[in-house]
Formats: sequence, C-alpha cells, structure tokens
Amino acid sequence: MPGPQSRPIAVVIAEKNPLLQSSLVKLLGSDERFSIAGVANDGQRFLELLDKTAFRVGVIGWEMPVVDGRGVLQSLRGRSDAPRLIVYTGSANPDVPRQAMTLGAAGFCSKREPPEQLVDTILAVATGRMVFPFIDVASLASDPLAGLTPRERELLAALAGGLTNQQMATQLDISLNTVKFHLKNLYDKLAVGNRAQAVAFFLKGREPR
Repeated sequence: MPGPQSRPIAVVIAEKNPLLQSSLVKLLGSDERFSIAGVANDGQRFLELLDKTAFRVGVIGWEMPVVDGRGVLQSLRGRSDAPRLIVYTGSANPDVPRQAMTLGAAGFCSKREPPEQLVDTILAVATGRMVFPFIDVASLASDPLAGLTPRERELLAALAGGLTNQQMATQLDISLNTVKFHLKNLYDKLAVGNRAQAVAFFLKGREPR
C-alpha cells in the first residue's frame, strides 16, 4: 500500500494485442501503486501520448505496427523528459534484451514470465533501477554498431562505399546539414574523429568472428 507521501506510478502501455492490452490495464489498474496514464496499440500513438501526457514508466512491445519498440527507443534517445521504458515482449529472439539495453531501455520483461514479474519490473524501474536478464555487458562495449540508428547505419555503409557528403544527401534524399548532423552523432557513438576511422571501424565489424 502506498504511503501517505507516495503517489501512484503513472504508466502508459503500448501493446498491439487488444486482449493482452486489456489484461495489462486490468492488472495495473487494480493495483493502487499504479495509475494508467494512457494506452496505445502501436509505437506512433505511444510517442504522441508522450507529448500530451506526463508519466514515469512506459511498457512497450518490441514488435508493433507503424513504429516498433526499437523505433520508440531510438526516438527518445537523448530526451531529458523521456519516461523510463520497459520492453515487454514475447519475442523468442535472445538478442532483444541486449538490443533494448543498448538503445536505452530501463528494463526488459518476457511475456512468458508470470504477470507479477512485470509488476516487479515496473516498481524497480520507477525507482531508478535497471532490470534485465543476464547480459554479457562486455558484448555491448565490443559492438557499438548495435547502438546505431538505421539512418546512421545507412550513412556508415555509404561512407564505406566512398560517397561524399553531398552524394549521400542526394542518395538518401536529405539535406547536407542533416548528413553532417547524423555523421557527428555517428562519430560520437563510435568514438572516432573522422570518416576514415569510421570506415575502418565498419570494415572491422564486418569481419567474421
């Protein structure tokens, strides 16, 4: 039971399955530690709710229409007002927790776990903790490419192909300034100082292990 000074944790749920969405609303709505601030059936609607509603924790699917879980996490990277996000999925891909962590999620919970596990994960994440199954953190450091956005990956491949900034802008139908913006972020993420180093990094990452 919340103490006199505590407030319910405001949660927004993004779940494509209507039955599961309803079950989650019932599960959390019946627990006085939580308040349902909104519900969305895809990532785009979740992002729209973020601009209209204040909430502490978002529970998002990984595979969703329009904008998926990866897209949501990428959209919120660097936003100071972003809620803490938990990826809640039934995906059998064992790499999803690692990808979610790399992209900035605060927690991960499998739909194969009992519902109480999700409740515990929300409570922990709301207090600032990170909740993930065992992940070899060394693998995160050894694969910075996993943290790149799709656009940054495109630009990195274009760099490796020898394209100039102007050629990349034309090929991707974006402005030259946008190319420069993405390249700066790309260099920062890879901890390199120029395109030659970025290309060398890219080629090294494509070597068989």
